Amino acid sequence: MIKKFTDAEISEIIQMALSDDVSFDSIRELYGINSDQIKRIMKSNINASSYKTWRARVRVFSARRKHYK
Repeated sequence: MIKKFTDAEISEIIQMALSDDVSFDSIRELYGINSDQIKRIMKSNINASSYKTWRARVRVFSARRKHYK
C-alpha cells in the first residue's frame, strides 16, 4: 500500500533524502515509508541524471557508514 503525499510532503521527503545527514530510517520514522518507496518517490520527482547521481552518492556513503541510507 502506497501512501498519498501532498506536494509539500514530497518536497520535504526529497530534501531529506538529498541531505547527507538524514538516513532512510529517519524518513521512515517520520513518513512511514521504506527505502524502496523513498527511491520510487525520488525517481519520479527528480530528473534522471540527478537520481543517478544521488543513488551513486548514497551507495558510496552506505559503504562507508554501516547505518546510512
